[in-house]
Amino acid sequence: MSDTIIHVKGLTAKVKLNNGEMLTTVNNVEFSMVNGKSYAIVGKSGSGKTSLVSVLGLLNSSFEGEYFYENKLVNSMSDKSLSKLRSQKLGFVFQNYSLIEHLRVWENIELPLIYAKSKLNRQQRDDRIEELLKMVHLEDRKNDFPSNLSGGEQQRVSIARALAKNPKLLLCDEPTGALDSKAADELLQLFNAVNQEGQTILMVTHSTKAASHAKRVLFIKDGEVFHQLYRGNMNNEELYAKISDTLTMLTTGGEQNE
Repeated sequence: MSDTIIHVKGLTAKVKLNNGEMLTTVNNVEFSMVNGKSYAIVGKSGSGKTSLVSVLGLLNSSFEGEYFYENKLVNSMSDKSLSKLRSQKLGFVFQNYSLIEHLRVWENIELPLIYAKSKLNRQQRDDRIEELLKMVHLEDRKNDFPSNLSGGEQQRVSIARALAKNPKLLLCDEPTGALDSKAADELLQLFNAVNQEGQTILMVTHSTKAASHAKRVLFIKDGEVFHQLYRGNMNNEELYAKISDTLTMLTTGGEQNE
């Protein structure tokens, strides 16, 4: 279990509807994630993908079941400990980029280092930002405001910002959803490169192509993880075909034979 970053068992979450009824959005989920791997969670709108990631990202602490992060039981942590874990060990990338419009690219990336009260001195912080800008190929855009960037460039800034604190886990909610195909391909190549450097990635996506870049794909329906695919020796095209077959089964209501 030493390489396990997340393990959940019997994980269940509910939301209260306007009429007062409780809707189960995550239902008895059990799975583990290993350091350095990339994962994709796939399912239709309303299937519970974002609700699951919200719990895993400690954005929603109202859940039942057991959640272990690096073998520590999250359920028993205080709000202060949860906040510290979230700020120090988790990075987030969202579909809408969530950049601060009145801050330049450099300042957006620097922000989490300031909020986290990083022990880096000014020069070390500058070096880290330069390193991240180079990683996302935006060295020449560091003084631009987000409004001057394309969607793909804004998303690359958000990734650099998410990686600024060297998080153990990068959580991505539909990161390619607002991008054209070219920008999405560039972003997926960036994720591949980051993962090859040892970064653990969990991506929620409705895109079969995006999911085909993961090492393991989890399919969710009605809040339940009902099937998983492991890359093994498959290339992206072969995994893409397997994912497509499973999604077809999900749509038609057929049975999965594997």
